[in-house]
Amino acid sequence: MQPVSDHRPSAIREIFGRDKALIGMIHCHPFPGAPRYKAGPMDDIYDAAMRDAEALIEGGFHGLMVENHGDIPFSKPEDIGPETAAFMAVITDRVRRATGVPMGVNVLANAPVPAFAVAVAGGAQFIRVNQWANAYVANEGFMEGRAAEAMRYRSLLRAENVRVFADSHVKHGAHAITADRSVTELTRDLAFFDADAVIATGQRTGDAADLGEIGEIAAATDLPVVVGSGVTPDNVAAILSRTAGAIVASSLKTGGVWWNPVEPARVARLVAAAAPLLEP
Repeated sequence: MQPVSDHRPSAIREIFGRDKALIGMIHCHPFPGAPRYKAGPMDDIYDAAMRDAEALIEGGFHGLMVENHGDIPFSKPEDIGPETAAFMAVITDRVRRATGVPMGVNVLANAPVPAFAVAVAGGAQFIRVNQWANAYVANEGFMEGRAAEAMRYRSLLRAENVRVFADSHVKHGAHAITADRSVTELTRDLAFFDADAVIATGQRTGDAADLGEIGEIAAATDLPVVVGSGVTPDNVAAILSRTAGAIVASSLKTGGVWWNPVEPARVARLVAAAAPLLEP
């Protein structure tokens, strides 16, 4: 039996071949079935994702993550239709083939089972899960950690090579239900439930993570810690000095707005600011 411990090889090193990585987020346009979808060719959605991917990789990012952020308001996991996984698998596969970089998947809201399916179908190396253990009150309502169900599904797919990046003290919600437990304890629960990396975030999409909380999370685990929101040229060096990487989206978009296209000049500024902390 494998011992319960978070002493294991770094998922960042194993996936990206380096100790610190910049991961660019592809916020997909609304998919058919989502309220904000406007009828049109699927190639328009795929092509927009491809343009963002190419701008991120040409600018110096080491990997990418695909997310259905256009599907607002997000459904709970049990209400997500199979069409969402199908569309995301196509985008993941196309981007992976075009760029050749490691890929991640995040299916909103908090849906690791379809995320594993997308990862296997699209050739991704990891998934992001916003609530892996415990529970909180999200925009979508009460949201439980789904680690047990998801890990059994991963075993069913024989997809043990797909890693789990799990948020600690996740954004967009209230944590009163776990208020008697510290961030340190919540972070340790992620390793106990076999996550491979821990994500620290701000309060909302685009909000910077608190450096003090990043330090508290990092001190609680031997898993690599990645910051998942609010990374900018002004704070990326401070963040990378404390973590194994950053997932970046809003600050790279035109006007700093998440639903706009990636702007190459913004990518260049962030990569330049991060360069002193990144090994060749």
